[in-house]
Amino acid sequence: QLQLVESGGGLVQPGGSLRLSCEASRFFFSSYTMKWYRQAPGKEREFVATINPTSDTINYADSVKERFTISRDNGKNMLYLQMNSLKPEDTAMYYCNVVIRNTAYWGQGTQVTVSS
Repeated sequence: QLQLVESGGGLVQPGGSLRLSCEASRFFFSSYTMKWYRQAPGKEREFVATINPTSDTINYADSVKERFTISRDNGKNMLYLQMNSLKPEDTAMYYCNVVIRNTAYWGQGTQVTVSS
């Protein structure tokens, strides 16, 4: 069964940085667009960033532009999210996502908390 496993979350002070990772397995990772989403307590899950299979089409939510960078390593089946200049409002559970044949798959998430 397809697996997505996020890691790299933690507690960081405002202005700090974190790098999230998502290890993908049991599907042809290099063939699919991958996305990051996040969900803060009491809020709906929201889109953060997307990257196509060849990494030449990348888009971000307005709230994270210029601060976050999505990337992938198809040789390692890994998806990344470099997060810089973190703000308290970035506090959320972060999920990686892939849609295959109209079915959305999610990892278990990794918690990011931005607080002084």
